[in-house]
Amino acid sequence: MSRSLSTLAKQSLNAPETGEVFLLLLTISHASLAVPIRVANNLENVVSGGQTFVAFPFTIVLPDDKEDQAPKIHLVIDNVDRSIVQAVRTLTSPPTIQLDVALASQPDTLEASFPGFTLRQANYDQLVVEGDLTLEEIVLEPFPEGAFTPQDFPGIYGA
Repeated sequence: MSRSLSTLAKQSLNAPETGEVFLLLLTISHASLAVPIRVANNLENVVSGGQTFVAFPFTIVLPDDKEDQAPKIHLVIDNVDRSIVQAVRTLTSPPTIQLDVALASQPDTLEASFPGFTLRQANYDQLVVEGDLTLEEIVLEPFPEGAFTPQDFPGIYGA
């Protein structure tokens, strides 16, 4: 999969030193949330795409490259103001997560976007909220999706 980066991002990645900062923007969505939770791993709030991402410390641990298990990202959000815990407690099903990467100098230009994650196994204590971000496992989906039955396709059964 190829990714198209902005010229500034390419220059920053290839430079021996740079003043550019890559930001991680996290969006937590769920049908029962009135508005998605948007946080930025930054010291100040970030406006990207017209949405405000609140400055909130979090870390991600990228997955191991193991053949025998589906990759998952481990997310750890500092529990600095209890709003994340309150939201997690009210959810009856796993929320969806989108992780975006942007430069601090041009936050409206997303350098990379990773939508479609599901937050699984969320745990929390007084210090952190953590869980695993997984993609829905396509290998568990039935194939083919439908079945050719006499009720749905009478013509192929001579009816």
